[in-house]
Amino acid sequence: MEISKVYTEKVKKFVQDHLDEDPFKLFLVLRGKTDVDLKMAVGQLQSRRKALKKLPTWSLNFSLFFPEGISVEQASSEETAQFKTELIHGHSMIDLTGGFGVDTFFLSKNFSQAIYCERDEKLVDIFRYNMEVLGERKFEALQGDCLQILSKTDQNFDLLFVDPARRGEHNQKLYKLADCEPDIVTNWELLKRKGNTVLIKASPMLDLKQAFLELPDIQKIWVISVKNEVKEVLLLWEKGKPSAERMIHCVDLNPKGKNEFIFSFESEEKALNTYSDVKSYIIEPLASILKAGAFKSFGERFKLEKLHPNSHLYTADSFSEDIPGRVFEVIREFNQPKKELKECFPTGKVNVIARNFALSTDEIKKKFRLKDGGDDFLVATKVGERYRVFYCKRI
Repeated sequence: MEISKVYTEKVKKFVQDHLDEDPFKLFLVLRGKTDVDLKMAVGQLQSRRKALKKLPTWSLNFSLFFPEGISVEQASSEETAQFKTELIHGHSMIDLTGGFGVDTFFLSKNFSQAIYCERDEKLVDIFRYNMEVLGERKFEALQGDCLQILSKTDQNFDLLFVDPARRGEHNQKLYKLADCEPDIVTNWELLKRKGNTVLIKASPMLDLKQAFLELPDIQKIWVISVKNEVKEVLLLWEKGKPSAERMIHCVDLNPKGKNEFIFSFESEEKALNTYSDVKSYIIEPLASILKAGAFKSFGERFKLEKLHPNSHLYTADSFSEDIPGRVFEVIREFNQPKKELKECFPTGKVNVIARNFALSTDEIKKKFRLKDGGDDFLVATKVGERYRVFYCKRI
């Protein structure tokens, strides 16, 4: 497909003018009533609307061309792609699974030479077109099987980046590294031979301990959340670096900057937690910390006590200002929730958090006719051997 011939100025203007409208309704209303390539325009609208939150700069650049379907869904956000640029720099890099090219584009900022590989010919055309639009001419875009391309080249790279496809033949989600495409576990020696640094982007559902078993050479893992929602797991191997104590970096990217908590599974095994009844504050670690499993390390480092071994909520009468988590001041405990909820929240507006409780968050909201909103929180959890409900304010 020659994009410049089909993605005309008329289509670009149509997309810009109708970005806030529902693409499906637009198609039904305007079908047969416009000389714009409606299928093309609506496809661009759908992709941009899908990517608007995670790719705001690209989505609002109407000169760029967007692929349809899963390529946009699986693309990194601008925030997580920008974060990766802080990790590695050098002369040459290769992205083995280029896709839409967001990671390729951002990672390349620290490299003078960059190669983009992609099996899908349409995506290769889109990448070439978009890099031309962005004025980036350092890239070489290659179409084909990335492992064959890698094995045939005489070149070694400062960075080898790979984001294996995590969908099976029947569109099921895959989480183990060995099940994804390309199979980086089977081809690990090839990757290490060709790259001074290997950076792998994996599913946020990846079992970190399983990843260390599959690739024992891995030295660092990053669990990345954006506004406290886990988005990516990154695995790093660097040639010549020891992997004795493999560190896990739990990072949250948010409008105020970045929160980071670092630990190892070895230190987690040695850490000790104590338990307590609820004190002045209830503290929940960031989602990236919970995903990584730093339950004992978090409590020990910040001198907090747990409410229950399986709740992963902590309590204290004071807390560190830079604690990487959400802090709630306990106002009171509800002993008769049905009656007390109506008294405290007559409109039914309160944010509900259920952790290790008899009912889920949604079940509590449905049972008591509650809806999220405002500054008040209902924290339902198990303390000791009892299920308890607390009215809290977010600090």
